[in-house]
Amino acid sequence: MTDRDGVSEDDGQSSLSQSIKGRLQEGAKNSVFREKALLDPDTVIDEDRIVGRDQQLDDVITYLRPTLQGNRPPNMLLYGPSGTGKSLIINAVCEQVAELAESQGSRFGVININCQTIKSHDRAVYRLVERAATQAEVDPGVPQSGVSTDQKLGRFYDILSEHFDSVIIILDEIDLLIGRQRDPNEEPAYSKLLYQLSRASQLGRIDGDVSVAALTNDPRFMEELDGRAESSFNPQDVVFSDYDANQLQVILARRKDAYHDEVLEDGIIPLSSAFAAQDHGDARKAIDLFRKAGEIADRRGDNEVAEEHVRDAQTEAERDRTLAQMKGLSSQKKISLYATAVVPIYSRRNLTAVPTTIAYRVYQYLTEMLGVDEKSRDSYLRYMSEAETYNFVTTEKRGRGYGNGVHKEYTLVDDPEVVAETLQADVRLKEAMEDEDLIQSVVNAQVTEFFEGK
Repeated sequence: MTDRDGVSEDDGQSSLSQSIKGRLQEGAKNSVFREKALLDPDTVIDEDRIVGRDQQLDDVITYLRPTLQGNRPPNMLLYGPSGTGKSLIINAVCEQVAELAESQGSRFGVININCQTIKSHDRAVYRLVERAATQAEVDPGVPQSGVSTDQKLGRFYDILSEHFDSVIIILDEIDLLIGRQRDPNEEPAYSKLLYQLSRASQLGRIDGDVSVAALTNDPRFMEELDGRAESSFNPQDVVFSDYDANQLQVILARRKDAYHDEVLEDGIIPLSSAFAAQDHGDARKAIDLFRKAGEIADRRGDNEVAEEHVRDAQTEAERDRTLAQMKGLSSQKKISLYATAVVPIYSRRNLTAVPTTIAYRVYQYLTEMLGVDEKSRDSYLRYMSEAETYNFVTTEKRGRGYGNGVHKEYTLVDDPEVVAETLQADVRLKEAMEDEDLIQSVVNAQVTEFFEGK
């Protein structure tokens, strides 16, 4: 079949396919990246890329060395803030132990799960079965549902006994495995799991040596454990502290070969490190920012990564973080925060600090416009107090002159436009932005009345 120009549909489809393929190949060919995987924070990297963690590296090596001598290593608790190298160190050492064990004819297994998205003890056990089966290259042997947790745990132990001489079980973000606690006195899921895993060898449930490494951001984690679990787990502690800006620079410098030569402008690494250092020295965030800057350069077809790409990457990261934090807010709280954010955006006075009176009047207008319940001024103030606890805003009391008392002002912690754009993901607030000029006029009417109509 041909179209009006005499071109067959097959020819047109072929041309489209070639066009897509060509664009894909051209994009890959012109990318600023040479080995982008080096900028994946979860990549197990070479030891010469590990920075500022000599003591922690020595500790983990010391604790895992007995595996290569045919002995059981101790359980470990690795704790410290996010992005400080806990996963990096334990995984790097375990990879080397596995290689050395194999060269000695020993079967060493690394069973690694992240507990962040696991909702129950039963689900955690099944995830362990899946990981063990994948490592052993066997079928899990039990269904996800329809059998008891004890049956799944038994299958897990069987896989370990049959296929490994020694195993380390890594439970990342262990403190998030709370489970469905109906009774406040009921032990959390992580307590039950740690007790079962750390007792398995002693009870003869597993043939071979098993140790557990628990990773957490919470330095008080052991205080939350059930007494039996604490006694049975009894770990060696490995403490991780924040990275400073200089360490972050070295971390990024040792991964810059992720990019082609001469595509990084001067100042990219110090700027990326400085942004991350402001955010509690999180290496994951530094690496993410360093990678996102390159992705932005690629999207724009630029041949170099410049400071503007890093700054734009930081803005995107702020937007992503703000979105994640704001997702759980109720509609009323979103409208309150949105009403506050649009004032500095549209005010002709270039306000950065927003008086409560102005923000609340804009809130009243928005609720009427959207057809939702209008809450009292006290409710609005309560919502904004909660926003302050989330670090969305800061507050300050300011005098209005002799005889006029004081008023509270809100200042957005993040860029107001980022906050407003993020909140517009809510369907109702999208409707509000359909008449941007009207919102601008409302904001400026309230600003004028507040400052000139006293």
